[in-house]
Amino acid sequence: MIIKKTKKAMKMRGRKMGSHGWGARKKHKKSGHRGGKGMSGSGKRADHKKTLVTKLFGNTYFGKQGVTSRKTQRDTRQRINLGQIQLNLATYLKKAIARKVGTGYEVSLPNYKILGNGEIKDKMIIFAKEASKSALEKIKKVGGEIRFDGKIDKAKKSNKKKE
Repeated sequence: MIIKKTKKAMKMRGRKMGSHGWGARKKHKKSGHRGGKGMSGSGKRADHKKTLVTKLFGNTYFGKQGVTSRKTQRDTRQRINLGQIQLNLATYLKKAIARKVGTGYEVSLPNYKILGNGEIKDKMIIFAKEASKSALEKIKKVGGEIRFDGKIDKAKKSNKKKE
């Protein structure tokens, strides 16, 4: 006598019979117990795929990135310290950003704001967009100057008018 065998899935009914012998339902979804295929299971609190996701998309995938006010604009001015200019002087000479003039150097950084951090040893004339007070003082101590748009800096002009 031939007995028709029904599928296991059909038989398993009743209390605590939802796993079909695989334990938790999530453990039998082809991709192990990682929550499913693709990006599923990579939600807000899921640590299962965090390493994979950060490798692919970086650390900005999870959590808030935030939106600032539309009126707020990021300050995109380029800045450089006097110490960096002193360190990179040799490369500036190669790249024709700087040139030797007499006992000092002329350095052309037209889009930069010059900041006064670091030490400066050589006499320099720096052509820049703007500069901090500390940078102006340090350059003057060494015997150089910072010029804005090819002109002598505004501080020198105002001092001459007062005298």
